[in-house]
Amino acid sequence: MDILFFFNSLALGVALAMDAFSVSIANGLAEPYMRRGKHCLISACFAFFQFIMPMIGWFILHKLVDVFTALKGYIPWIALILLVIIGSKMIFEAFGNNAEDVSKSNNGNIGLAVVLVQGIATSIDALSVGFTIVDYDAMAAVVCSIIIAAVTFAICYTGLLIGKTVGNRLSFDAGLIGGIILIAIGIEIFVKGTLF
Repeated sequence: MDILFFFNSLALGVALAMDAFSVSIANGLAEPYMRRGKHCLISACFAFFQFIMPMIGWFILHKLVDVFTALKGYIPWIALILLVIIGSKMIFEAFGNNAEDVSKSNNGNIGLAVVLVQGIATSIDALSVGFTIVDYDAMAAVVCSIIIAAVTFAICYTGLLIGKTVGNRLSFDAGLIGGIILIAIGIEIFVKGTLF
């Protein structure tokens, strides 16, 4: 593990966290009165999945390469379906409530189940990072994944703060915009995963 190793791990962390960053902004928009403890919980959830997915990819490449190859084509579909469902729910809720109801209910809008699904959907492509770290021994793979998780935590926390700040100003439109962002991210992951 040298300077290049740490630089590459940081770069991987930034690249992998971009979808989670966008979803964090959407979450901040949907719940503009979110408390700091919940910021940490959501950011930690995204960081956990960004840690575990490269490790699963690394393990699969070392032990179960045929299984991973068979499942790889389904990854963009899974991310698309999960994010479209969550985004559609946010849009439906934005239209189903008036602006006053939205501002009252935004205090507890993003539940743990939603965050877990978002964490899986935005990190599932990180399984592919197992290909890039396949030459690492187990310790180096763990350290790389920890760096990716730390970067993800910081980026997602920032995204939540940005979304919360904008969400406080937008009120009713925030849930609608957040839902559209989630659907757009799902489509982007799908297009990137199937066409490129």
